[in-house]
Amino acid sequence: MNLRRSQLERRIAGSTNRWRFPRQQFPGGLLALSQTSKSLNVDFEEALKNPDRLCISHIQKTFSENLQSKAIRSGEADVILECLGFRWELHQPQLFQSKTLANLYLLALARGTTSPLKELEKILRARSPEKVKERTPVKKIIISLKINDPLVTEVAFATALKNLYMSEVKMDMDDVLGVLASAHILQFSSLFQRCVAMMMSGLTPSTIKNFYLAGCKYKEEELTTACEKWLEMNLVPLVGTQIHFRKIPQELLHKVLKSPRLFTFSEFHLLKTVLLWVYLQLNQKIQTVPVYKTVLAFFNSFPKNCSFLDGDTGQSLMPLFLCLHLHGITKGKDLEELKHINLFPESWLVRVMANHYHALENGGDMAHVKDLTTQSVRFGLLFNKEYTTYSEMIAIYGFFFEIKGLKHDTTSYSFYMQRVKHTDLECPSSACEQGPISLRAERLVTYEIRAQALVDSRWQEFGTSQITQKFGFVKPSRKSRVLKVQTVGIPVYASFSFIFPVS
Repeated sequence: MNLRRSQLERRIAGSTNRWRFPRQQFPGGLLALSQTSKSLNVDFEEALKNPDRLCISHIQKTFSENLQSKAIRSGEADVILECLGFRWELHQPQLFQSKTLANLYLLALARGTTSPLKELEKILRARSPEKVKERTPVKKIIISLKINDPLVTEVAFATALKNLYMSEVKMDMDDVLGVLASAHILQFSSLFQRCVAMMMSGLTPSTIKNFYLAGCKYKEEELTTACEKWLEMNLVPLVGTQIHFRKIPQELLHKVLKSPRLFTFSEFHLLKTVLLWVYLQLNQKIQTVPVYKTVLAFFNSFPKNCSFLDGDTGQSLMPLFLCLHLHGITKGKDLEELKHINLFPESWLVRVMANHYHALENGGDMAHVKDLTTQSVRFGLLFNKEYTTYSEMIAIYGFFFEIKGLKHDTTSYSFYMQRVKHTDLECPSSACEQGPISLRAERLVTYEIRAQALVDSRWQEFGTSQITQKFGFVKPSRKSRVLKVQTVGIPVYASFSFIFPVS
């Protein structure tokens, strides 16, 4: 009878005489619980299911406030953490910055008393400034933590624990991965986010793989996105020139190749980059980046009865090559290499050659291409610090265009493309090789110019949007819209994408 009365106890709570929980963890009613959950950033339903979660959050907030006001002073260690074969001496105020250690501590406290919260209040009073002169002895509590994550080393874990006491502990880039893993296990959110920020600013060809995999492992979307965006810009000009390239996971490479933001100097540059990655996967003993002729010789060594991609080895790699815009390869010598390398299925090559033939017969019209985002002909300029003017000449179906970048001052740039008469070309030039010349006065072009630069680990993006314009030989029709860029980032990655729609 008394038990039932306790369960149905009704007390005045505020001005509403609402139902009140008799449990110590819920000192008020549902409204009070909801308000407490919001103030502690704890899900209301989770608090109902797991009242200890609310208590721990409350204790963490209390300790955080005490640490900021320096109301609690640390003396002799009162917690021993057994982990990784070591015994680490810790103090309660600092320990409660870690949700994992807070849970372990409260569980250990609960084993020795029927009222862990009262015991904790007694400990807090013993540590308060008023009691500091009395030096009340506090029983040391031993907690244990088992770690199975291979990324966590003794040095990294020690660094993570040191961050409980100091806000800006110096970390080496070589240790940040282990500290991130330690912070994840400790549920030490401020340190975890600091590691993420450090990793985002420390992306290089040698770190990109491990940082990306860590982002996937710990479900840190901001880090994985940063890795993807960095690789989209640096795959061709940087990563694809170093031996670290072989470490890039196929899943990540495929995702980057599909991205409309991908930077490349030309489609043929991108093809050579993908070929190198495949070569490095199949030749793991190679420790230096081979010259391009070595890569060609390797693929030509396969049996001629079927293409490499039709074979057993090539089948799993086909999705990578399907991302390429092969119709964007138009130079005669590059097309000859495509035929002789024995890489692509014959049906692919027939389709590419047929599309080129059809476009040449129809004044450059690309009837086979409909979408600029996924099917464009792509070129790029990498504008470094030493450049004031940089341009490249390109030729396609007898039409000649100059893609150009200008630096006006330390932070101001402009990029555009313009049509050039074949008689105005400065030879020798790659655009001057034997090929068709179109005498058409106008050429309808759908294009987009984009530029990107990295500033403080964030990518700044600039673009013209998609524009359709008739290009002639005289001003103003010979020149595209100018993309103006204001950035302190170096280098600037400028991409030019276009197609010749049916006119």
